[in-house]
Amino acid sequence: MKSFRMVPSVTEYKEFAGYAKAAGLGADDLVVTNRYIYEPGISRLGLGCQTVFQEEYGGGEPTDEMVDAILEELRDKSYGRIIAVGGGTVIDIAKVLAVAGRTDTVDTLYERMQELRKEHPLVIVPTTCGTGSEVTNISIINRTRKGVKMGLVSEAMYADEAVLVPGLLQSLPYSVFATSSIDAMIHAVESYLSPNACALSEVFSVQALTLILPCWKAAADGGGKDAWKQYAAEFLRASNYAGIAFGHAGCAAVHALSYPLGGAHHVPHGESNQVMFAPVMKKYAEKKPDGKLVELGVLVSKLLGCRAERGLEELYVLMDRILERKPMRAYGVTEEELPRYADSVVETQQRLLGNNYVPLSRDEILAVYQSAY
Repeated sequence: MKSFRMVPSVTEYKEFAGYAKAAGLGADDLVVTNRYIYEPGISRLGLGCQTVFQEEYGGGEPTDEMVDAILEELRDKSYGRIIAVGGGTVIDIAKVLAVAGRTDTVDTLYERMQELRKEHPLVIVPTTCGTGSEVTNISIINRTRKGVKMGLVSEAMYADEAVLVPGLLQSLPYSVFATSSIDAMIHAVESYLSPNACALSEVFSVQALTLILPCWKAAADGGGKDAWKQYAAEFLRASNYAGIAFGHAGCAAVHALSYPLGGAHHVPHGESNQVMFAPVMKKYAEKKPDGKLVELGVLVSKLLGCRAERGLEELYVLMDRILERKPMRAYGVTEEELPRYADSVVETQQRLLGNNYVPLSRDEILAVYQSAY
């Protein structure tokens, strides 16, 4: 069993200004962010930092074309620290920039993944409550030239510091809150069930669920799309805890099966995970209804105040209150695509499938897709 460790230091500030002052941000720093984040809050601080605005290079989740365009823009620029302020796309891009040499492209980085080293210090300030990516060493890039999302993984991609700023979540649209918090919850569940979990990683998985589920329920019962904002600090910490947990134990089939849906039909990551979560969990229960899955159901039932045997079913109901799960066909997926998706997962996602609660064959993966269709 591999040893449990945390690499980035984690600090928390109520507002970004407090971090900027403590860190002494200035002209030698490169802030990678979105203009809609930078203009209202960071620009008024007059820090003089250099900037990269992700949306100027493409929309949605990070692609090889987007990252290559940013790398080309930065080739002749001189900067020290990289400060990533944003959601999953910004964070994934910043991790790549931190290990990229002046002549690198996305393809060359994947080719020499085992040799990557940190070229710039990296600080990550998440502005969503889902990825947990501030404490992991992986960047997910949609390799459009290969037609698949793939993880770029390296010890060198760990941030030097993760900074939690709950105040940055207050402008988050409800849809982003919903998809990102669902992603965090699934990180917690998959890391809890992973055969690579250990006693310490389980602490973080359980604590993430202990924060997310009651806060989801309170927000759903509270009514209104902004009810969740009073729990912003709890959701942000939960995302961080879940990131620590899956950074050790890994994500599994839910993420693996969601990647073709996100890559081919551009479904947001948390939403594509929502589509696959219940079908994968039900397949697990069909194959191995005892063991840790029962323990998970008991934990969830205590958090949601229901009978132990109803725990997971009530979780699916609560998730639908946060974001209604749609069938795959609602996103334009055809039935003919499903076997290709299953083949793609088996071919490209073995890193994730190795963390499954129970092994899933190609035909069982196809059956999961058919049940989600």
